[in-house]
Amino acid sequence: MLEVGTKAPDFTLPDQNGVMHSLQEYAGRKLILYFYPKDNTAGCTKQACGFSELYPQFTEKGAEVVGVSKDSVASHKRFEEKYGLKFTILSNPDLDVLQAYDVWKEKKSRGKVSMGVIRTTYLIDENGIIVRAFDKVKAADNPAQMLDELAQS
Repeated sequence: MLEVGTKAPDFTLPDQNGVMHSLQEYAGRKLILYFYPKDNTAGCTKQACGFSELYPQFTEKGAEVVGVSKDSVASHKRFEEKYGLKFTILSNPDLDVLQAYDVWKEKKSRGKVSMGVIRTTYLIDENGIIVRAFDKVKAADNPAQMLDELAQS
């Protein structure tokens, strides 16, 4: 996980519609940047739907929400449409941004070791500095947790 107080790594990635987004376009606004393992899985769906439900409250506080996973643009599009997600989700199949944000790690499940995304959420300030960082977050609780963090920052 990246350290609080450090500059957030830049990125340029396609969203669920194939439109490219970069960190610079969020300058001047706070950014909730969350990394999740896989579209259409139970935890990831709860987390995404929670962020979508609270999205108007994030924007009222001058913040944007962006999710990132290694899933394809097409997978993200289906995920967005199925659940009516109101925020941007970015595709990183090359893993470069996942690695830059230190969320692509070795995972152990039922005795099996594999590489995957560690569910992590960063709050980035208007100047691109990481002001909060949470790893191994609880998917269902993360959206409300980040709304509280935003109110305190």
